[in-house]
Amino acid sequence: MTVTIKDVAKVAKVAPSTVSRVISNSPRISERTKEKVREAMKELGYHPNFNARSLANQSTKTIGIIMPNSANKTFQNPFFPEVIRGISTKAHQLEYGLYLSTGQSDEEIIEEVQHMVQGKRVDGIILLYSKVNDKVLKYLHEQDFPFTLIGRPYDESLFNITYVNNDNFKAAKTVTEYLLLLGHKQIAFVGGNLDNVVTIDHMQGYNQALRNAGIEPRDEYIVFHEELQEGGQEAVIDLMSLTERPTALIVADDIMTFGVMRMLSEMEVRVPEDISIISFNNVMISELSAPPMTTVDINIYSLGYEAANLLIDKILHPSVEPKKMIVPHKMIKRETCRRLVEKGGAKRESM
Repeated sequence: MTVTIKDVAKVAKVAPSTVSRVISNSPRISERTKEKVREAMKELGYHPNFNARSLANQSTKTIGIIMPNSANKTFQNPFFPEVIRGISTKAHQLEYGLYLSTGQSDEEIIEEVQHMVQGKRVDGIILLYSKVNDKVLKYLHEQDFPFTLIGRPYDESLFNITYVNNDNFKAAKTVTEYLLLLGHKQIAFVGGNLDNVVTIDHMQGYNQALRNAGIEPRDEYIVFHEELQEGGQEAVIDLMSLTERPTALIVADDIMTFGVMRMLSEMEVRVPEDISIISFNNVMISELSAPPMTTVDINIYSLGYEAANLLIDKILHPSVEPKKMIVPHKMIKRETCRRLVEKGGAKRESM
């Protein structure tokens, strides 16, 4: 049953008009009364509908964008500005605005999403990430609210939803096979947050390629850190402290790889002479690094553009069946990989 302003007024023991003035933050209402009304709203789970008065058709022409964590950290990774650029291009074509989440924790993010949905602040939502047991995805699915996921649901048997993704398993398997062809057997995997589905897919592709080559993955060669420069630096410290160091690294993200390469340089470990590296995403930093990174181009812009395209189609045609789109990827060979040659062998060839 929908909670109304009258219900809030009754609990707060004020007039409905007072509740309306509190919602609009009128200076005529005392802070004490505002606090009392807000407590009643929270107790009843009331979410103001900011658009109902002005928009007869209930359309906000606005798309909500939910980031995985605080904007301060998120925008340190070039993936997110680029995927939002793709979203905004499609949104602009159809005159939709964007509403970015600002929550600093999982609890704040789910609360913000609830406000977006119950308060009818947006027509649909795009999740820029996919996590295991994500409360936001579950909530949006239960509410039957239009949304699109960039990534894939962890358990596709439970959630038949619209999403845009890369074949991350195949991408990781391919780059592992490439390093194996270059003669590397001691290949380490530097993943992002293990709660992220993309990390799980990357790790499974890496494991499969090694096992296909008759190599059992080594636990000490698999590490997980935050997808920032600092995460890459911490990963290098973990791996370079091993008695038997890896000869090649697969790193989940270019910004992490930048941190990896900086720390290796400080340790006087040369890339690719002493260690080969392959990364993912192909953001600008990958081409400008020294040496330029070999990486997987996942078409970040297209992920955002197609996510917005599918979401707006769902908003305009609510009965449309969920769609699943796989955006192609390709490996970009630059200068951070070399063929491994045993000591005393010929000079290693750059690949």
